[in-house]
Amino acid sequence: MALYAELHRHLGGSVVPRVLWRYFQRHDRELALRFPEYPGFEEFYTKPRDTLDEYLELHTLVENVQSVETLPYFIYRLIRGAYIFENLAYLELRYTPYLRTPHELSQSQRIDRMAEIVEVVGKASELAEYPIVTRQILCMHSRLPDEVNRAIVDLASQMPQYVCAIDVAGGDNHYGDRLDEFVKLYAYARNLGINTTGHLYETPEGCHPELLPYLMRIGHGIQIPLKHPELLPEIARRGQCLEVCPTTYFKTGTLQDIQDLKIIFDRCFDAGVDIAICTDNAGLHDMRLPFEYESLLTQDIIDFRQMQACQEAAFRHAFAWPYQQPPSEMLTDLLKPESMPVLPRV
Repeated sequence: MALYAELHRHLGGSVVPRVLWRYFQRHDRELALRFPEYPGFEEFYTKPRDTLDEYLELHTLVENVQSVETLPYFIYRLIRGAYIFENLAYLELRYTPYLRTPHELSQSQRIDRMAEIVEVVGKASELAEYPIVTRQILCMHSRLPDEVNRAIVDLASQMPQYVCAIDVAGGDNHYGDRLDEFVKLYAYARNLGINTTGHLYETPEGCHPELLPYLMRIGHGIQIPLKHPELLPEIARRGQCLEVCPTTYFKTGTLQDIQDLKIIFDRCFDAGVDIAICTDNAGLHDMRLPFEYESLLTQDIIDFRQMQACQEAAFRHAFAWPYQQPPSEMLTDLLKPESMPVLPRV
């Protein structure tokens, strides 16, 4: 049995359609009336969008119902599904804590409430019956002011027991006018010793080389092998890993041809750049991580050797995996004859 590491999953987009629909039926009369039958909701929630911006609007649907009170409900079902149906041994959940605080509060009050959100998510993720190593990645956001984004960086530094890194979200096509701000925030984070990743080079409009030196991993990064392969040697030299989420690019209209994925993988492997295969928004896509691997294999995008390399890269680049080896190597060691216990004769 393969065990997987998931490095790029959004808390908002991780809620599977049926769990979200049931929540609306029980707790949100307006949305329950809008989607009285499940098939209609599933079709609306999981269908492809024309642009990344249109796709990202779906996150607000979930963000508005994820609060201190409801997060344990969603987290429990997320962890249970990840353990039972996906064989996850490691999971990094990313989200913007500010967007889970009460909207009626002032900005400073919402900043003060972010630590409570992080603690609730952290404690709700610690489930003895579903043992997965979990950590949070806190996302700065292109729609939030610099003061809030800096507070998110500070919070990541203050809560290392729950947080393993920071990110920037909100569509890489919206960073351009604020690049100086985000460069300073990432430099600040690195000076604090915080791990870094970031949504970058996902879309043709989101190619910002100024941010690359500050990232330890690159969220998506698919436009590098597609449009800017000259950057691959430097990416390899830095030891940066691309978090590639195959289904996303067809849900957002970013890619149209499945062969583009083959170009991405082939050029990265040829250049020695690691790829971690991820789901991004498993609920929005109705896609589980093992099926992402299976789909790439059956469509001849990668072969079994490359699949194994991606699985190993995910554990190697995981910010908080506490072991030197991935689970497969640990199990191999346990199954060696000298490691097997001698059973008493009956």
